Amino acid sequence: MSKYEVGNIVTGNVTGIEKYGIFVSLDEYYSGLIHISEISDNFVRDVNDYVKYGDTIKAKIIEVDDDSFHVKLSIKDMNHKGKVKNKRQIIETGSGFGILEDNLDNWINIKFKEIEKNKK
Repeated sequence: MSKYEVGNIVTGNVTGIEKYGIFVSLDEYYSGLIHISEISDNFVRDVNDYVKYGDTIKAKIIEVDDDSFHVKLSIKDMNHKGKVKNKRQIIETGSGFGILEDNLDNWINIKFKEIEKNKK
């Protein structure tokens, strides 16, 4: 019985990138290929837009060949980079544009004075 099974999610390192797909090393024996058709449901113009050489990625196993120690992989519909960027939420201060409204005329006058001073 193989340690890799169809449907499992595995982590590997990108060891090569070609026009037709991505080569991934899973361990000292097994390697895999993510064919360009298994990268996205959308048109893939350039494989390099999805991964870089040396990236550690997650992929789903779609076929295993234990005789050649090769697996076919897919990154369709999954977060293959493994990390989700935390988006910071902007917290409103409650004053809105009040600070701008209160200070804009003064800031403009200060800037005009600086410009006039630098002309001399």
